[in-house]
Amino acid sequence: MNFYVMTLFPEMIEQGSRSSILGRAAKNGILSLKAVNIRDYTEDKHGKVDDYPYGGGAGMLMQAQPVYDCFLAVRDKIELDRGKDAGSKTKVIYLTPQGKTFHQEMAQEFAKEEDIIFLCGHYEGVDERVLEEIVTDYVSIGDYVLTGGELGALVMIDAIARLVPGVLNNEVSADIETFHNDLLEYPQYSRPERWHGKEVPPVLLSGAHKKIEKWRLEQSEIRTEKMRPDLYEKYRRRKNMAEKLVRENKALYADMSESLYRGRGILVYDGEDGAIILDKEAEVYMLAAFCEDAAEKIVGLIPEKSDVSQFILHQEVFLPPMERRYRLKEKMECRRAVYNQDVPAPMSKRTDVVLLDISYLEEIAAHYHLGSREYIKERLLQGCIFGAFIEGRLAGFSGEHIEGSLGMLEVFPEYRRQGVAQDLEAFMINFHLSKGYLPYGDIIVGNEASLGLQRKLGLKISKETFYWANIEK
Repeated sequence: MNFYVMTLFPEMIEQGSRSSILGRAAKNGILSLKAVNIRDYTEDKHGKVDDYPYGGGAGMLMQAQPVYDCFLAVRDKIELDRGKDAGSKTKVIYLTPQGKTFHQEMAQEFAKEEDIIFLCGHYEGVDERVLEEIVTDYVSIGDYVLTGGELGALVMIDAIARLVPGVLNNEVSADIETFHNDLLEYPQYSRPERWHGKEVPPVLLSGAHKKIEKWRLEQSEIRTEKMRPDLYEKYRRRKNMAEKLVRENKALYADMSESLYRGRGILVYDGEDGAIILDKEAEVYMLAAFCEDAAEKIVGLIPEKSDVSQFILHQEVFLPPMERRYRLKEKMECRRAVYNQDVPAPMSKRTDVVLLDISYLEEIAAHYHLGSREYIKERLLQGCIFGAFIEGRLAGFSGEHIEGSLGMLEVFPEYRRQGVAQDLEAFMINFHLSKGYLPYGDIIVGNEASLGLQRKLGLKISKETFYWANIEK
């Protein structure tokens, strides 16, 4: 990931980029942070970049020309590195108290980008005309005024960068911190065991990992309810619906309950008769009707203004009202496989399964045809595709789909019928178990080979079918 900061004070950004986490990630080539001096692009021979505002007023205003030319130079650099259209698609963030308040979900969205440009204002701001020309997002880090945008940019860069795969030493860290799943982080303790008469809670010294995880969740719930009741109410609603979905049909609704448990899903509707969940990372609506006559009502509750074009319909009764409201481009009938066991799935010692990086893009794209090249690229960049190697050669791969299911399984022809598929699937099951997830996958009706593999590994197959559907926008 590449951050570009357009600024009058590049030394502020350069000093911030030397922090331990950002500095290490830059050294390892995971991200880059470049401060670009707007003064280098002024046409004024004295290096002037500001002038008095028309209509009068206090202070000076940054002029449009140097800001715009600085932006063009950054855009050209991005297009030189990543192709002609890359620059026009890049997010340009202007730090301003007038913008949307920055929060964790926004950081998660920005972390999906390959390049981000920050514009740091100074004085009384920036000429409105250049803002209209180049800015895609107006963002504030809080309801107060700073002398410039540099500190705000560094705050955002730190929050975004830690969500990029490989930046944190512990890849789980970003999944358990404050604000994940609308919970504040649990209290933590280090040595000594006794300090100022206060003891470390005994459960943390027990070595019983399940008890420790349970205690931490309870403490997070207590702390959130006390300190952030607004967050706790969101968490409570999501938890209640997730538990209801599991009670109704654990296998069929695994995608919905996991979207909520993993902190991804937004509850659009949570009623006694059904639910609508928007998985914000996958940009897919998940619909469930707990009684048949609720389908029409639930489809009518889908927000009018939405760019989402993918749906998971958990009952066939959703198809008629969906077809009346939308033009369905395609629909795919599936069954769900769920791994309900706590013990890891068995693996042979024939294969080595490791995380694949972007260098494997072309090889994977040549073999996997159920997703676009861009989709495969995104999955690789997110650290979600793993490869099986036999004697140092890639024999196949498997991964995690963007909505959280296991899939993308492909074994190269010369390595088939050697147990590679079973090892890959078992590895992915165990990978999800290690993260505290319920492993599940979607299987197209009629794919008996895949169903057989899932049963062999001990997964439960749903009796009911459901539909993936795409609509025309």
